[in-house]
Amino acid sequence: MPTNAPAFSDATASDSALRRFLFGLPGVDAVGLEARAASLGTRSIKTTAKAYAIDLAISMIDLTTLEGADTPGKVRALAAKAVNPDPTDRTTPRTAAVCVYPDMAATAAAAVAGSGVKVASVATAFPAGRAALDVKLADVRDAVAAGADEIDMVIDRGAFLSGRFLKVYEEIVAVKAECGEARLKVIFETGELSTYDNIRRASWIGMLAGADFIKTSTGKVSTNATPANTLLMLEAVRDFRAATGVQIGVKPAGGIRTTKDAVKFLVLVNETAGEDWLDPHWFRFGASSLLNDLLMQRQKLSTGRYSGPDYVTVD
Repeated sequence: MPTNAPAFSDATASDSALRRFLFGLPGVDAVGLEARAASLGTRSIKTTAKAYAIDLAISMIDLTTLEGADTPGKVRALAAKAVNPDPTDRTTPRTAAVCVYPDMAATAAAAVAGSGVKVASVATAFPAGRAALDVKLADVRDAVAAGADEIDMVIDRGAFLSGRFLKVYEEIVAVKAECGEARLKVIFETGELSTYDNIRRASWIGMLAGADFIKTSTGKVSTNATPANTLLMLEAVRDFRAATGVQIGVKPAGGIRTTKDAVKFLVLVNETAGEDWLDPHWFRFGASSLLNDLLMQRQKLSTGRYSGPDYVTVD
């Protein structure tokens, strides 16, 4: 039984027990959820608070490149930006991590060595997760051996959607065991789960199985992180800590591109899970272009002038 959930050992004793537990969770009021997410998204913040929010958001970014055309040079350049996002202003916080494919983990690890920036690596046949378990576990072992500090795994959505919840749970447990000291982020691909009830169930499966983070999306489908699905996951981690004393992180990923977007998500965190989650150890943004907008807004606050996109590197 994973250490994350000793209070729920009976819930994962069998497939039928897990099914009863998941379908016993309160149903999601979709209208209420979306209304609350929209309401929190209208909160405005003043200049001093905005400056704090921008720096906090920068420090929470998993700066990401997950393309077939990735090269060692591109990964090294991205890592340099993660370590020193704005060469003209050394007070700019570094990002939380650089996120790459497993075959680029060693390159990323060498590039960020000694900086405090983590290396996150997607694994388990990202993004579709369509591979045998031994292949997925080998993927994780390779990434960890190459220097990954964090593993971002994808769940088997086919198994989940066909009701094989214990299979999903057991795969997460197995992956967690292969991570060693690396932290595990479990990606649900919320855009493929169809309903908010499914997102709540997936969140609890991930937490029960030992996830260190639960993550919305791969960024590879049309619907990725939204305020509503992130709010729902924040409620899940809040409730899980209340029940177990164990804190789990949340990572919205995909589609978060502007400072305004990032601030909305930070308000969601503060108002739903609380200040304890307003830390890169517990909340991350999976993004690439977001950093550029945060840097431009940061420069505007400090200089009074909007520098424009030509003044930051293009990723």
